[in-house]
Amino acid sequence: MTMDHTSTPLDLGALQLLLDRFATLEIACVGDLMLDRYVYGEVSRISPEAPIPVLRARRTVAMPGGVGNVARNVAALGGAARLGGVAGADAAGAELALLVSADDRIRDFIHRPERASTIVKTRYVSGGQQLMRLDEEDPVVGAFERDDVFSNVGAILLSDYAKGVVTERMIRSALWQSQNSGVPVIVDPKGRDFARYGAVDVIKPNASELAGATGLPVETDEDIEAALAALLQTTTAKAIVVTRAGKGMSLMRRGDTAARHFPGRAREVFDVSGAGDTGLAALGLALGAGASLEQAVQLAILASGVVVGKSGTAVVTPAELIEAEMSQHAGAALAKVTALDDLAAEVEAWRRQGLKVGFTNGCFDILHRGHVAYLAQARSWCDRLVVALNTDASVRKLKGDGRPVNDLDSRAVVIGGLASVDRVTSFDDPTPLALVERLRPDVLIKGADYTREGVVGGDLVESWGGQVRLAEFADGYSTTRTIAKMTESAPPLASLGEAG
Repeated sequence: MTMDHTSTPLDLGALQLLLDRFATLEIACVGDLMLDRYVYGEVSRISPEAPIPVLRARRTVAMPGGVGNVARNVAALGGAARLGGVAGADAAGAELALLVSADDRIRDFIHRPERASTIVKTRYVSGGQQLMRLDEEDPVVGAFERDDVFSNVGAILLSDYAKGVVTERMIRSALWQSQNSGVPVIVDPKGRDFARYGAVDVIKPNASELAGATGLPVETDEDIEAALAALLQTTTAKAIVVTRAGKGMSLMRRGDTAARHFPGRAREVFDVSGAGDTGLAALGLALGAGASLEQAVQLAILASGVVVGKSGTAVVTPAELIEAEMSQHAGAALAKVTALDDLAAEVEAWRRQGLKVGFTNGCFDILHRGHVAYLAQARSWCDRLVVALNTDASVRKLKGDGRPVNDLDSRAVVIGGLASVDRVTSFDDPTPLALVERLRPDVLIKGADYTREGVVGGDLVESWGGQVRLAEFADGYSTTRTIAKMTESAPPLASLGEAG
């Protein structure tokens, strides 16, 4: 199933649909691999031997770095990753293999030649600041030649740190697989010669890399646009996405007359380590899931914005993306929540403008893709859509004790965060009949599990020339089923303390 690229912005609903599809994807992550170590400690004095701080180490954390961090981010976002690279048959290589094996969503395609040594980057950190980075690195001996890493995947990600693994042969193999299966190839590049990557779907440099490859300034939007156009002339890539730190990202496709600029998300920056890896993983998963390049860029901005607020080479999870998206749009979502008197005046104003007003209602307790699809279909039948939510007391009467899971305020903000919804209100009565009488909608929408005769207020709406429409639900999705799954996977109540 493909996403509607032309009419589906990456709002909360589209984001949830996209994240849901990641679980079916396996992504090839191939490139330069390394072991990242972080030594955390405290600095309380200066060395008597030299004017340098003395770090008292408290803990050491190790994780796969380079393309390994791309794979970690793919796995954390809900996809499965095939990790291909070169590591040594040494202690660091053994440690790296153990870390990879600990994540059951990462498959190991790592080549370990006897004469190769593992690249290790050790960062020393105190008070949230890196004091120094120590690189242990020898020329990599042996090329990565496991072409099977590219077969039957949803997307191919090449992470080039200029350590010698992303060779012309590897690039040709990835492009051959792409041409035969139609999967996208996205490259995080290094160096100045971007033409070597061939006709990949996307090259994703940062601003300084774009400047180095073109010799052009990259300070303003106009500078970026000129540099992107110049780079497309010297490569055969289908599109370029440039990351611009706090300024967001810019995109230009081959044949475009102008670039598209996507602003960054305002977040506190704690550590930029690995943000590019997170963006690459998000782009690959989104494109593999059928998103448009514009949606993929928006997801990459969202994911990178979350990860820079963390310490070390970090990853981002779907729950964190949902929370970030909700926080970003909470103000706009809250603005849609409207008391009945104010809503009635707005509906009357819409009607005077010749706009068709739709109305639907429900509990909408735990938002799932069935709800999103239902509301999107409802919005397609009108110019403005009003959603009325049952109050908490009303939900309990309908669904029993323990419901709703989310209170009215939370449900209202989540529903208000959907682009398909224009206004949100609530009602405490057993049915929304009083709201229908007050608002006089042009279209009354209920689910296809109802019959026309069973729709409360249907006769009223038809009496003033309106319509009753029944929207389809996505098969297999319901709040009750979601709660059942959560209950099945939850630990025994005894381990949770008090029930409920």
